[in-house]
Amino acid sequence: MTPAPPETRQGGRVRSEAARLAILEATASEFAARGYEHLTIEGIAAAAGVGKQTIYRWWRSKGDLVAEAVLEDRLLGERFHIPDTGDLRSDLESWLGAVFDMLAGPQGEGLLRSLIAAAADNADIGLRLRERIAGEGVAGGADDAASAESAEPSVTDRLRSAVTAGELPTRAPVAEIAELLVGAVILRALSRTGGDREAVARLVAAVVD
Repeated sequence: MTPAPPETRQGGRVRSEAARLAILEATASEFAARGYEHLTIEGIAAAAGVGKQTIYRWWRSKGDLVAEAVLEDRLLGERFHIPDTGDLRSDLESWLGAVFDMLAGPQGEGLLRSLIAAAADNADIGLRLRERIAGEGVAGGADDAASAESAEPSVTDRLRSAVTAGELPTRAPVAEIAELLVGAVILRALSRTGGDREAVARLVAAVVD
């Protein structure tokens, strides 16, 4: 993903791109090593080589930091990327299975909690997360060729590809289907019910058949 340009945050200060990247890398590293419960601003600051007040000027909480690390693919990497093999049902099942497996892991619950908390506290983060996972992605929002090349396809993009390939009807409500799938992931994660392969297959069949 193309790094975001320096931007002005609270107090009119310009955010250093080098410091921003160091902080996000430290957030991902500390999260992987310690988990959400033991993740601290102090630890992130020490790992990034910055003062903790630098972090607090630019982010409100560790939840905001984790959310931004997810948005820039520094925490989950390709685990949120949906494949496009030409077989929609198989791709959706593979993607959902990988997401459920991640959420069932030792860090999954803390990650989901931090994303929900960050989105509840900051509407911009909520909108960016929606766009990143379920929203327009490549197909709907790139302003130029460079951003289009750097963006990863969202669930909506994959569904549009299926429409083009004739796997879904032309009038299929792709945005709504994407939201149903992501909503199902969140609901199952919050209720700690997860999703085995049979449950994933039933969920995919319910929304694409």
